[in-house]
Amino acid sequence: MNTIWKIHEENTRLQKSLGDELGVTPLFAQLLVNRGLKTPGAAQEFLFGDMSFCSDPFLMKDMDRSVSRIKKAIDAKEKILIYGDYDVDGVTSVALLSDIFDKLGANYETFIPNRLEDGYGLNIRAIALARDHGTKLIVTVDCGINSVEEVECANKYGIDVIITDHHVVKGSERPPAYAIIDPHQSDCSYPFTALAGVGVTYKLARALMRGKEEEVDEHLDLVALGTIADVVPLTGENRILGKAGLKKIANTNKPGLKALMEIAKVDPEKLTCRHIGFMLAPRINAMGRVGSANMALDLLVCKDMTEARRLARVLDGENKNRQEIEKVIVKQAVEKVKSTMDPEKEKVIVVADDDWHPGVIGIVASRLVDEFNKPAILISLKGDTGKGSGRGVAGFDLFQAIDKAEEHLITFGGHKQACGIKIKKENIGSFRDAINEAAPSCFCDEEELIPELKIDLKIPFAHVGVKLINELSLLMPYGQGNSEPVFCTGGIKVKRPPREIGRNGFKFLATCGNLTCEAITFRKNSVRKPKNGDMIDLAYTPSINSWNGIDSIQLNIKDLRLAN
Repeated sequence: MNTIWKIHEENTRLQKSLGDELGVTPLFAQLLVNRGLKTPGAAQEFLFGDMSFCSDPFLMKDMDRSVSRIKKAIDAKEKILIYGDYDVDGVTSVALLSDIFDKLGANYETFIPNRLEDGYGLNIRAIALARDHGTKLIVTVDCGINSVEEVECANKYGIDVIITDHHVVKGSERPPAYAIIDPHQSDCSYPFTALAGVGVTYKLARALMRGKEEEVDEHLDLVALGTIADVVPLTGENRILGKAGLKKIANTNKPGLKALMEIAKVDPEKLTCRHIGFMLAPRINAMGRVGSANMALDLLVCKDMTEARRLARVLDGENKNRQEIEKVIVKQAVEKVKSTMDPEKEKVIVVADDDWHPGVIGIVASRLVDEFNKPAILISLKGDTGKGSGRGVAGFDLFQAIDKAEEHLITFGGHKQACGIKIKKENIGSFRDAINEAAPSCFCDEEELIPELKIDLKIPFAHVGVKLINELSLLMPYGQGNSEPVFCTGGIKVKRPPREIGRNGFKFLATCGNLTCEAITFRKNSVRKPKNGDMIDLAYTPSINSWNGIDSIQLNIKDLRLAN
């Protein structure tokens, strides 16, 4: 399916006013405008904001109450349980709070649920174990905001619960916890609500260490790792924490992070959000997907380099195992879709299998969305029930569609673009029929279903150069809410036949006027491959490629089409 190129409309008035005020080029000023930064003050904060721009942790609802209860537990030598999630955000949160509790002399243990045995978030079995171990206080990180029944159980056992989370409260009922720290609460006055779980944990840590905050800031490397991996908007405080944290990772004193970068072949001096998202985070997440995340936690808190390297090798091996499992399931799922349904008629893909690993079906659902450009739900069956994971497409409310078919489900949860379900095997067929019947009312206009590429500016090829690329670096780190700038240029000639690279990419020389440079993609299934001599319109992000000590301009292809 062809992609719609949506080019931002230029605002010459703001280009001039911002350019004059900030001393930047009109092109760069337009990039700021495209990101919603329309005043010099907002642009200054975005470009140069530092830790002083972050708000006081005690502005968060229940922060003072939480700090008092934790310190009381420490003074009384009560046993505390840090209860986290099994993804990168959760594991980094547990690692950070563990070190702070060590510094404060707390008597504590940690618990990260097993995805396959315990499921997500607080669970009653773990709370019963905590009671048996003499736990008097549970502090959750990156989970718990919707665990009403579980917190009631803890209260019955005489265990206080402090919830720290960053997820949205479902419905009107909050858990009856001793305290809840979550900026999404309607009665919380904290001015920035988009923190990751580790960002909220970081705020609690700074509140606990009031007067010694610099000791907490030693863990900005963990904060950046969890924040970027969780794909929260990299704006406001997240951008400040991410920028500071990336620098901290590059110079980290944590053996675990050093070993992780070694095994992933990441150069700390050239570290970007992309390295975290595609190289570091998957190795940590792999443990939570196909095994226990405790080994990932062990790596992050490890003090010995030899042990850290051993643990990093294990994580690397599990990630390769996860990739192989994923590859097999993708192939099986695509074949099943093509052989058992008509993807042209059915609006939502629903496929199930007894042999699919529940830890990777969410990733595979994303692959099916890429393959068929339709919402996809994969179900991993075990006996008479199945756990499913779904991913949506732009212009379609997946959660609404599932809600309309809920009578066929045991439970479900999620949002517009992602969901999780639990279903009886015998109801899969009726669920598939019901969600496809409901689907048309959950779609927006047909045009919105066509993939869209947002382009910042259409520029002459002559503007591409080292000066532009250096100026673009001021916008880093890139991520959700601050995507890497994309430009387009028409009338580019393909010089020399495109050459295959890697498993799924190609590159060629692109020339226009006096400039010739290499254009490259690793997604040949998503980008049409041109022929030698073709005249094309190219959508791309420029960068500097360093190879054998030589720097050259490289265009990272986002899309291309034959010129009219």
